[in-house]
Amino acid sequence: MPARRASAAAPEARPDRKAAILLAAEKLFAQHGYDVVTIRQIAEEAGVPLALVGYYYGQKHELFEAVFAHWQGTIDERVAGLREALAAPVRERLARTVDAFLQPVLRLRASAEGEYYALMVARELSHARGHTDRVLREFFDPMANAFIDALQATLPRARRADAAWCYQFMLGALLHHISDERIARLSRNQCKPADPAAAPLLTRFILGGLRAALPAATPRRVQ
Repeated sequence: MPARRASAAAPEARPDRKAAILLAAEKLFAQHGYDVVTIRQIAEEAGVPLALVGYYYGQKHELFEAVFAHWQGTIDERVAGLREALAAPVRERLARTVDAFLQPVLRLRASAEGEYYALMVARELSHARGHTDRVLREFFDPMANAFIDALQATLPRARRADAAWCYQFMLGALLHHISDERIARLSRNQCKPADPAAAPLLTRFILGGLRAALPAATPRRVQ
């Protein structure tokens, strides 16, 4: 009887295969990109039968969407931080807006749980096309517009076009920081890729660029 009870309980003690599939997808999408990775490769990486991937997530594009949906909380955290930044004293708003944009992603990149997702986002945002572009539009464009709006609200004389460019430049710096490994070679091994210790420098770099590119210009004189 004890042996039968242990045997019956064994399936319940198995690892969460649904979570294993999601993690495998994150890892392979991060390393190789959405277009290259196959469902079979994901199943092999997760150590599950091929059919189980479809059972839990459907087709590849649905699994891709599920990865973003799983990490929606990170986007929510950035938007919540942005709301707090805009409620801060005027002199603090720009710096706190930049922190709201950067810090959740930097924490994610530094964590064992979120490393592959952060790298996957960096890859797909840099090479978005087809289905990946549609997913990024759904999950990231609303947040991007909120930050562009915030830049205009904080520096109200800035044009929307310039604020949008500066958002892209800010995003580019962040994505490069979390995904590039060449810094070790270029620094002659004085820097580590995605080093959290570089976060204050990244923040100062972005703040300096925003203040220079989106100045509080004086109104033009009417001739």
